Amino acid sequence: MTYRFKTLLATAALAGLASAATAEDVNIRYLASQGGLNAHELAAELGYFDGTGITLENVGYAQGGPASLVALAGGSVELGSAATAAVLNSIAAGNDFVAAYPSNGINDDAQSIFYVLEDSPIKEIKDLVGKTIAVNTLGAHLDYVVREAFFQAGLPEDSAQLVVVPGPQLDQVLRSNQVDVSAFGYWQTTFEGVAREAGGIRPVFDDTDILGDISGGFVVLRRDWIAAHPEAAKIFVDASTRALDYARENPEETKAIFAKVLAERQENPEVAQFFKGYGVRAGGLPVERDIQFWVDVLERQGKVEKGKLVAKDILFATAPITN
Repeated sequence: MTYRFKTLLATAALAGLASAATAEDVNIRYLASQGGLNAHELAAELGYFDGTGITLENVGYAQGGPASLVALAGGSVELGSAATAAVLNSIAAGNDFVAAYPSNGINDDAQSIFYVLEDSPIKEIKDLVGKTIAVNTLGAHLDYVVREAFFQAGLPEDSAQLVVVPGPQLDQVLRSNQVDVSAFGYWQTTFEGVAREAGGIRPVFDDTDILGDISGGFVVLRRDWIAAHPEAAKIFVDASTRALDYARENPEETKAIFAKVLAERQENPEVAQFFKGYGVRAGGLPVERDIQFWVDVLERQGKVEKGKLVAKDILFATAPITN
């Protein structure tokens, strides 16, 4: 079956949704991720928003999830995307956000991997004490994975120094010995694939070793925006989660779309071949553990008052929405 025919079938499957629940004309601004393609971007490429009144507008790049949440809180975009812990920290700080759908999940196919040079003396978690670890941003997924890894090993959570390095430079700073470890996030499988193919590096651990199968992060919306645009919000989430399923069922076609988008952004389209999928469950829907795991961590660390955050009040499928 050709890519075009599969795309037409997928678009036709959403025709009922578009005709039954057409939103008012709504423009959704967002920040893209270098070397990445969010499910809502894939949905747009597949035509899932055609006829719904929804248009997506890429207004630039976010260095990391926390930056996109700041933009969302400030009203310069309509959606953000960040690691679950970062989302929860932002909500705890007073931002009334709703987790719309899992942006990515972590499993044996798609995961964050912590790499060292082949001849590095670092073999396990305890060897990371006092070392430098390159991550894309602070206060997000990789930061919290490192902290949780140390906690589970019975070590202080701040036992290593984290250094912020953009995704495209993670391989370079590792090979030039500027850092001891480079952490490639689950959303950076394209960069990880290029580094792995070049050889000379080896993994120490990945985030599934620490967290198990879990949603790694969420695309989030403001609660007041959802209340003002309830049909648009539903269509947006439904189309995006359908795109997650499309990517799982059509990996090669998804890579082709990925490459096309990267070329249009004047990024390197060749890295699309290393895309490993979004790693989410069938149907693209989260479960309460995806949120509750990190709620428990933040409560344990004393960063969130016990009982302040409730998973069902944060997830789009169960969150109460009022005008």
